[in-house]
Amino acid sequence: MGDEPSRGDLQAIIEALIFASPDPVTLKTLRRTLDAEPKEDVVVALAALVERWRDRPGGLELIEVAGGYQIVTRSDLHDWVRRLFHEHSRQRLSVPALETLAVVAYRQPVTGPEIAEIRGVNTSGVLGTLVERRLIKVVGRKAVVGRPFLYATTREFLDRFGLKDLSDLPKVEDMAEALGMDAPSALAVEAPRDELLPFDTEGDSVSAIHGEPVGKVH
Repeated sequence: MGDEPSRGDLQAIIEALIFASPDPVTLKTLRRTLDAEPKEDVVVALAALVERWRDRPGGLELIEVAGGYQIVTRSDLHDWVRRLFHEHSRQRLSVPALETLAVVAYRQPVTGPEIAEIRGVNTSGVLGTLVERRLIKVVGRKAVVGRPFLYATTREFLDRFGLKDLSDLPKVEDMAEALGMDAPSALAVEAPRDELLPFDTEGDSVSAIHGEPVGKVH
């Protein structure tokens, strides 16, 4: 791989990898890509890079999101970027889709019938849309009559909403206000944060449901 890079060069390499990736780059991915470099050097270089970007002027920022790192436009400049792309690159979610997504986010793992009971309407079509957009996924089946699918949020959900992990979810009322809608009454008392499913940032899968390991559903 040639001469060993200096610490500054290693920062530049990491910065280039993060910039070039369309998805958040995890520390594990950096270590795997830079396998010839000592792991400690990669960690130190990444920390220094994050610190350098913290005080960097300009229209971009380096953020930690969805278990990894990504270079994005500054949040206060999003309106200008939207003008350029006219919102064509990402279709807006409908109000029913946003409401359903909120139920999944705060009650995961949750079944379709449970979501329908909370929202008061059939949600099968909306769930299909959210799965298609990779914002939620099937993580198993609930051990009840009919064995309905259990749904949970994905890495794409964290990435799209700028969350490091599920513990960053705002209060239900704050989320509803930000989306310009009323919070479903059944979500007025949200699930305790320590009861939310752990998010596997590398495997992008929920590690357990009701204490039992769950494999990926294809």
